Amino acid sequence: MMRIVRAKDIDASRLVGCDLVKNQDIEAQVAAILEDVRARGDAALLDYTERFDGVRPETLEVAQSDMDAACRSVGEDFLRTLEMAAANIRAFHSRQVRGDFMVNEQPGVVLGQKVLPLRRVGLYVPGGTAAYPSTVLMDAIPAKIAGVREVVMATPPGRDGRVPEAVLAAARVAGVTRVLRMGGAQAVAALAFGTQSIPRVDKIVGPGNIYVATAKRQVYGLVDIDMVAGPSEILVIADQTANPVHVAADLLSQAEHDRLASAILVTPSPALAEAVQAEVERQLARLPRAEICRASIDRAGVIVLVDSLEEAVEVSNAVAPEHLEVCVDQPFAYLSRIRNAGSIFLGKYAPEALGDYFAGPNHTLPTSGTARFSSPLSVDDFVKKSSFLYYTRDALAAVGARVVDFARREGLDAHARSVSIRLQEDDA
Repeated sequence: MMRIVRAKDIDASRLVGCDLVKNQDIEAQVAAILEDVRARGDAALLDYTERFDGVRPETLEVAQSDMDAACRSVGEDFLRTLEMAAANIRAFHSRQVRGDFMVNEQPGVVLGQKVLPLRRVGLYVPGGTAAYPSTVLMDAIPAKIAGVREVVMATPPGRDGRVPEAVLAAARVAGVTRVLRMGGAQAVAALAFGTQSIPRVDKIVGPGNIYVATAKRQVYGLVDIDMVAGPSEILVIADQTANPVHVAADLLSQAEHDRLASAILVTPSPALAEAVQAEVERQLARLPRAEICRASIDRAGVIVLVDSLEEAVEVSNAVAPEHLEVCVDQPFAYLSRIRNAGSIFLGKYAPEALGDYFAGPNHTLPTSGTARFSSPLSVDDFVKKSSFLYYTRDALAAVGARVVDFARREGLDAHARSVSIRLQEDDA
């Protein structure tokens, strides 16, 4: 049952964020898998796929014809849903595109920046007990908008050796270049190091279990990663006008993800707190994933009582939740006060699930309190920037003495000489 506490009696910043702590046993297991895949390549991948997924596929790569067949198999209506969601995601993320710039504000000086897409990225899509076509859309489409040439997707196969048709259809709609039957830390290793049949990527994005998250952390530096994601979270701010049935449903929508997920309600209304507490119990018992929901709610489900909605926002800022719902009549009145949240859902008719699947903003979000300093996945995650500068001889002469002095104050005489030697040539 969700416990009810008062804000003054807790440290809100500790309600989430404890699950990114390194587990030394898992660290060692993952390190061994990474090294094995680095050494043996495809053979290691096939061995681990057989060991962990219960199947040894004849080929790691899914045929393009299978992707086309999946689009037919999912049915016209769901394919249309995928296409509509993809259009919304493209429209939103297209506004994030940055361009090059060049400035010439001083005589003889040209400064600028080039924005370049990454050449090849790896997209990890979880599998196992569930299929996640939404993850395919959310992670691949911003990469394509950024101009990434190759999007290589890895996802674990089922016991039959197949990738779910909905995932393959989403890959086709999103423009994924290649789909590979491999999961876990071994998939991260293959993408990071490359194998006989799999090219090395520049960046790996996408959610996964603790083994995937640990592998991403360990290969960071060799390749870039989006984030090290923890279990899912939702925080709902609601007052006495909110419908407890709706609030309970939204809390459970995240609790069903994972036994370690966090569901938090912050409200100034004791009556709503008690109603939601009871409603969660009523709805939970009817859910297919009730066992997972129960573990999540009992471990991290909490209702926080505050004196006002203003205090509720401060509690939320301290938590820095992955998903934040503001279920009040005038949600925009509080938007400017919200500083820390991955994605913000405003009003009583914007449930978190709308963002997960369809609306357009990305659902790959910072977790475990990292929304204090990080952001949702975006087009920016798939580009790199190079600065450039040009000085004429006269422009260098105008500032050269200052640069020489600066370098010498840092004790870097060779730096200073690289400028002064040019000035001396000018005096000759």
